[in-house]
Amino acid sequence: MKKIEILVVCCHPEISATIIRLIDKGEEMTGTAVASPEEAMVSFAARPYDLVLIGAGLAPEREQLLEAELKQQHPEVPVVYHFGGGSGLLYTEIRRALDKR
Repeated sequence: MKKIEILVVCCHPEISATIIRLIDKGEEMTGTAVASPEEAMVSFAARPYDLVLIGAGLAPEREQLLEAELKQQHPEVPVVYHFGGGSGLLYTEIRRALDKR
């Protein structure tokens, strides 16, 4: 079974590490972390992702610009904003976005 590939964009290393640990915990998903919108665009262009998760640390304007750039390349890939709330909320946000595509 192919794992769900998630690109995590988060400027805070500790938060990013926690999100990746939670994503990689199960057998269904795997995550790749980047710390900037520029790194996100390079990674997004280099390999296919099923979902992009934007975490804490970016200014709202940069978040919106990043989402627009991602959607320009692959409009079918959902972009989820996650700013905490525990693993249950994280999994719900991911599942909800994947179910809508």
